[in-house]
Amino acid sequence: METVIEVKNLDLGYDGFPVLRGIDFSVKKGEVFVIMGGSGCGKSTLLKAMIGLNPPQKGEILYGGVDFWKADEQRRQEMMRRFGVLYQGGALWSSLTLQENVALPLQMYSSLSAPQIQDLAILKLGLVGLGAYADFYPVELSGGMKKRAGLARAIALDPDIIFFDEPSAGLDPLSSRALDDLILELRDNLGATIVVVTHELASIFAIADNSLLLDADSGGAIAQGSPGNLLTGSKDPRVTGFLTRGEKRS
Repeated sequence: METVIEVKNLDLGYDGFPVLRGIDFSVKKGEVFVIMGGSGCGKSTLLKAMIGLNPPQKGEILYGGVDFWKADEQRRQEMMRRFGVLYQGGALWSSLTLQENVALPLQMYSSLSAPQIQDLAILKLGLVGLGAYADFYPVELSGGMKKRAGLARAIALDPDIIFFDEPSAGLDPLSSRALDDLILELRDNLGATIVVVTHELASIFAIADNSLLLDADSGGAIAQGSPGNLLTGSKDPRVTGFLTRGEKRS
């Protein structure tokens, strides 16, 4: 399969303080790639570098062979328009209806007419099961519905790559599983490549084709592969410890 993301010898940190060192991995087109690890291991720091929020201290992040952080500002903006991002809290505008939230990126970055944008926003809400809630405000929604509304906005521009930051955070198990199923459906229906930051074991085993395990103590990646293969094949107690959390898994 085509490689769409390559991360090479990446060092990340803040104000000269290192968080992660020597990170290397690649993501194939159409796969669900999970960045996992415990609290403080640098998952969100890595995600921020990948979506253009924080530059790395060293190394490369390439999309389609183009180094994101060495590209000029115009080229970076073009690359970022291929991204969809679902932030942990949904990041919806509270003063806008769901339809207006989803329509916003279409108004900013497309030449569609107002009626076309309205129809497309409702279509995107329908894809996440919220077609009947287009005129609702975020305050009127449950936590799981807010996540789905944020996802509808993330796919408004038909992105090639969708990034998820702890999508299951704050959700009950049923809502979390429903969101996992929705992620897989969107991957299959849209042909998008998915990158998910999470520490939730149920989600990791449910959706990941490939994964990277970060470790806070070593400040780097200690394993890469499908979670099932890592669970059965790794001899590193840090890997098996994270993937079982003290529980037996078949």
